[in-house]
Amino acid sequence: MNDILPGQVEVWQHVERTAREVFSRFSYGEVRTPTVEDTALFVRSVGEETDIVGKEMYTFEDKGGRSLSLRPEGTAPAARAYIEHSVVNQEPLTRWFYMGPMFRYERMKTGRYRQFHQIGAEAYGSKEPAQDVEIMDAVVQLLQKLGLTDVSLNVNSLGDEACRPAYQEKLVGHLRAHVDELCADCKVRLERNPLRVLDCKQERCQQIALAAPSILESLCEPCRAHFGDVQRKLGALGIKYEVNHRIMRGLDYYTRTTFEFIAAHPVLGTASTVGGGGRYDKLIKSLGGPDVPAVGVGIGLDRLCILLQESGQRFSQPTQLFIAVADEGSADEALVLASRLRREGLRVELDTRGGSLKSQMKRADKVGATYTLVLGERERQSGEAQLKPMAGGEPRPVKLAELAQELRASGKPAA
Repeated sequence: MNDILPGQVEVWQHVERTAREVFSRFSYGEVRTPTVEDTALFVRSVGEETDIVGKEMYTFEDKGGRSLSLRPEGTAPAARAYIEHSVVNQEPLTRWFYMGPMFRYERMKTGRYRQFHQIGAEAYGSKEPAQDVEIMDAVVQLLQKLGLTDVSLNVNSLGDEACRPAYQEKLVGHLRAHVDELCADCKVRLERNPLRVLDCKQERCQQIALAAPSILESLCEPCRAHFGDVQRKLGALGIKYEVNHRIMRGLDYYTRTTFEFIAAHPVLGTASTVGGGGRYDKLIKSLGGPDVPAVGVGIGLDRLCILLQESGQRFSQPTQLFIAVADEGSADEALVLASRLRREGLRVELDTRGGSLKSQMKRADKVGATYTLVLGERERQSGEAQLKPMAGGEPRPVKLAELAQELRASGKPAA
């Protein structure tokens, strides 16, 4: 679990602002759910045989004897809120997005932590392929606005309750032929939930999964038509994608469309998936709600920020003015001046410790101030001071009463 310090947090703030802007363009409203939920919510939605529920959840008993868990993902809490607040009676088509910390006790990798952060979006009420494509388009536009171009979209279909059983039979036959080579966990999965074998991270199990039959060959006609329409609409939007029948995702609630956004950057190593999601038409009903179709996506905020830090982009806002105090008698006036400029929207710093002018100018250089201004008795008496550009150039006189206007006119806009 990581601390996010100044110098890093500006990247996070940039991604969060951009995500809010993009999802609002798609008419998604922000929802905030508790960090802790009833453990049964995740067992029923994510799946008892998944690694998340079986191995990775932070689960504890509260003082009332209830089993609670830190949320390991965002879809189930959003679905619970959708049901609990009877949202379906308020609007037949609902679009939500959220961002915040999630928790899983899993193997540590670059961009994968035990407290990690997600941006997610969910759309309830539409079973149409257009809704699948809309939510993928929102992520594509987010990545483009962030300047992340080396991210590819992979899509697949998991079928539904009509065609998945026939595929599962084929898969079981393939896996039983290699049962001695499976890891201990996958031998259990083979008996309880064979599809989970395809999501195993062990290298040998992955090789066996690669040789497994494609689920796309077993799709029923409605699922095949749905997936074909998804691909056609992605093409109509000019969104590049690859069909990848190995995409299963690690959660039990998915049906039909699944997808992943995969980054081609060495800094992430094998943890290259920056986001993924899919359709979950039966989840709301299985949790006791109405029979409402839905589709969603989760994006790894930690990984996006790592990619942006590697891009060399600058996200921190420079200090526009550093006020250096020449004498003790000018300290209060400097504080008043700084406060007035800040009220007018300017980024201003002064060293409240005082000290020599030399030490104050070192501080101005360290914080990357664009301009410095020395305030002493002469400047207070005359109402005028010298505005010095730190990047080089001659100082110029400026009236203290007009300082805000001068800084704006210099081409350094307010925050």
